Amino acid sequence: MSLSATPSSNRIHIAFLGRTNTGKSSLVNTLTNQDLALVSDISGTTTDPVKKAMEILPLGPVVIIDTPGLDDKSELGEKRMEKTKEAMRSADIAIVVAEATKGLQNEEKAVIEELKERKLPYLLVFNKSDQFNGPRSEGGLYVSAITKDGLEELKAALGKLKPEKENAPLIRDLLQPKDVVILVVPIDSAAPKGRLILPQQQVIRDALEAGALPLVTRDTELADALVKFPAPALVVTDSQAFGKVSKIVPENILLTSFSILLSRAKGDLEEQIKGVKALLNLKSGDPVLIAEGCTHHRQCEDIGTVKLPRWIREKLSIEPDFHFTSGGEYPKDLTQYKVIIHCGGCMLPPMEMKNRLQQAKEQNVPITNYGMAIAALHGVLKRSLKVFPSIADLLK
Repeated sequence: MSLSATPSSNRIHIAFLGRTNTGKSSLVNTLTNQDLALVSDISGTTTDPVKKAMEILPLGPVVIIDTPGLDDKSELGEKRMEKTKEAMRSADIAIVVAEATKGLQNEEKAVIEELKERKLPYLLVFNKSDQFNGPRSEGGLYVSAITKDGLEELKAALGKLKPEKENAPLIRDLLQPKDVVILVVPIDSAAPKGRLILPQQQVIRDALEAGALPLVTRDTELADALVKFPAPALVVTDSQAFGKVSKIVPENILLTSFSILLSRAKGDLEEQIKGVKALLNLKSGDPVLIAEGCTHHRQCEDIGTVKLPRWIREKLSIEPDFHFTSGGEYPKDLTQYKVIIHCGGCMLPPMEMKNRLQQAKEQNVPITNYGMAIAALHGVLKRSLKVFPSIADLLK
């Protein structure tokens, strides 16, 4: 991804939902003025959700999600419907596409009820209006993907539904202009080649918004950086280096991690403290879910599948039953797990991360994040949360 591009996780996600052959994919192509989705007269051409990041005025940067038909009766239909449900969980806006000539069918009525329960903004669109001459329902927009009739009205209606994306601060509210903040970025076998990961990029950008002076260094040069800048306002480290960095940074200097900053912006740190307590009380054989929002290539020292399990075994002297998920994969039933340890969610839309946290809460399964878990395992959790006094007080 280009450094100048808006990350997919920060874009408005629009899911197109409807039965097979209502023209969802044709409407996607017409709305975007691109051949993003495969179109065919054969029913059920779209077999898996298709995502595309792009710009649509007046919405700006968006991710379009074209989904399989809600009435997919094929052998793989049930699995495809679960993928459609995943798309709904990550969406900021839904467009329910029905056929003007057939009106609302049971599948479309059911998905509208679910959208209402989720309190997800949606538009009901009757496609193929060029084939319909009957009375029009006041509850939806009539459009034609072929003639483009009603397209401008659809764009205007989308613009009115545009959610105000929460521009939650990562670090800028913790800094004053000209504050020095040291960002510790280890470069090891698990680090991506030739680039910084998204949370590091975003924290640098947010620090600049505050007028602060971000200094980026490896953990191997951190001690030298502190000699030249002995009183930074804050040190932020990659979670996997918490143990090493906490020994280098003097106790009087505030210290936290990229993962904790990101989790504060996207989630509920108070709820995730309960997850830390559950983690520290694990016993051998307890099932633990380690969930990662992206699908990067696993390295030999991968933090989620290698380092975290190793630290849990070593620090707690136990052998839990580890389970792993990545990307859009996330269990509906979480009740088997004693605790969930989730990444910061930098690649997940805020709505998806919010839903995952809420899902765990509703099923009474404690959940925490990589940064807090690693800090707790290395005995520095209380220190890592001092930068948020009201949260740190919950550990008492």
